[in-house]
Amino acid sequence: MSRLVLRGMLSLLAFWGAAAWAAPERFFDDFSYADNAAMQAKGWTPRNKAGHPGVEGATWSAAQFSLLDDPLSKGNRLLRLAASTDGSGAGTTQAQLCHARKYLEGTYAARIRFSDQPVAGIDGDPVIQTFYAVTPLKHDFDPEFSEMDWEYLPNGGWGSEKTRLYGIAWQTVQLNPWQAHNQQHEEFGSLDGWHQLMMQVAEGRVKLFLDGRQIATHGGRTYPVSPMSINFNLWFSPGGLLAKTEQPRRYEQDVDWVFHARNEVLSPAQVDAEVAKFRAAGVKQTDNVPAAKPALSSLCDF
Repeated sequence: MSRLVLRGMLSLLAFWGAAAWAAPERFFDDFSYADNAAMQAKGWTPRNKAGHPGVEGATWSAAQFSLLDDPLSKGNRLLRLAASTDGSGAGTTQAQLCHARKYLEGTYAARIRFSDQPVAGIDGDPVIQTFYAVTPLKHDFDPEFSEMDWEYLPNGGWGSEKTRLYGIAWQTVQLNPWQAHNQQHEEFGSLDGWHQLMMQVAEGRVKLFLDGRQIATHGGRTYPVSPMSINFNLWFSPGGLLAKTEQPRRYEQDVDWVFHARNEVLSPAQVDAEVAKFRAAGVKQTDNVPAAKPALSSLCDF
């Protein structure tokens, strides 16, 4: 065998070996940033554009985010979202944060602290605390629209006073008049405190897990079909706000970490192990999930 042929074979074997041992495509963020500017430099976009969802006339503001030391875990940092309302549209400020629009199949997870009561003002407004992935809605009944939601309603809303967590997969929607095509699951009762939310997206099914327990499976028409951004938001349902008060009512939602494994189905235990591995290695943020082709903008306005 000639040296040239042997060299070619060795190069090919090296290539195959590198491909076989390529690093898994992961996105992980521990939100251990010094400030909001550092967070935005890593691909996070705070919303500042008015519009759906929430109270008409409300403001979306980057000032509604803060990064703080975790009081329960030394050395850990948290992302905090805040939203407030005095009962009027002009007196309502909501929060939304979005990462790149490049996520589709695989495993999504986040550790979130839900809050049943406001940190200021009277209780009772229909506040909605979320973790979700979404594609922009280009027009009513857009066939490329995709969305997967976790939505916690501690004070009820949308025609029911019951405290509940929604797990929702969307096919498409018309905003006005409202007409939605989705599948949803409801978990009733208080979830005040820390919880882990997870979605497995593969083989035409979206499986939902709450604190390691599978609670629902969605699929068929509601299976996502286009790349989505990963988002968190904190907002108020447009119906049911309490009467206007001099002191605004302020709610908070904390995020410890968020994780995505591209094109891989991981169990809750495997996600825990991945997060523990990152933390043990001192990795605060990593992102080797490739951009969509062609690259897509994350407008953070829906």
